[in-house]
Amino acid sequence: MPASSLRPGLVSITFRGLAAEEVLREAVAAGLEGIEWGGDVHAPHGDLAAAERIGHATRDAGLALPTYGSYLRAGAGGPGQPPVAAVIASAAALGAADVRVWAGGTGSAEAEPADRAAVAAGLREACDRAADAGLGVALEYHAGTLTDTADSCLALLDAVDRPNLSTLWQTTNGASDAHSLATLRRLQPRVRHAHVFEWDTGAADQRPLAAGADRWRRFLGELAAPGVERFCLMEFVRGGTLGQFHADAATLKGWLAGTHPPA
Repeated sequence: MPASSLRPGLVSITFRGLAAEEVLREAVAAGLEGIEWGGDVHAPHGDLAAAERIGHATRDAGLALPTYGSYLRAGAGGPGQPPVAAVIASAAALGAADVRVWAGGTGSAEAEPADRAAVAAGLREACDRAADAGLGVALEYHAGTLTDTADSCLALLDAVDRPNLSTLWQTTNGASDAHSLATLRRLQPRVRHAHVFEWDTGAADQRPLAAGADRWRRFLGELAAPGVERFCLMEFVRGGTLGQFHADAATLKGWLAGTHPPA
């Protein structure tokens, strides 16, 4: 039976209140294998010294850097928007393989053709700059953006038409398990990594990860693919406590140990 192609990791903004060194220490103690460092707190956009320091520390601890979690919204202007160049430079300084980018700030049902064109143009710029730095770009799969449905996400990936562009995946808030599974099946060939959390509509009803065993085993089975390495990145835990984090990490690792790609 082929070995599992899925690896356990953490999105650092799960613990925005902890210093990067503390997040790293807890991830190592939990036996995780990679960290997506957030661009808002732990590795701020454009702070190359911080990115280099965190990147070195992460690699020295034996963990991978699958993604830099930027808050760049392609095609969206306005105050607070990080410059594309600063985001790519931070991802490169960190040593991440990919940089996460958001698909604008308007949901697919409300987006006008001009909105879609602006997001696609912004993503082409991000992809081209990332390619020059040897990086990939992974879209945040999220409500309120052009990746809020599988149809819109696939259309955007095709419109941008860059070989270094992929998408992340996560369950859709308020949607049925069947809907989330169907979405994953459609996107699967173009999914880079997954964000893992256990809730129905948001953090207010978050549960221990073990409570979602049935559905998450189905999701993980769909994510596993021969020759494709993907990280399953824990994002948020019930109550934001370290105790729940370590319990959820043990749960995730147990599931991954029993998940194998199709022969």
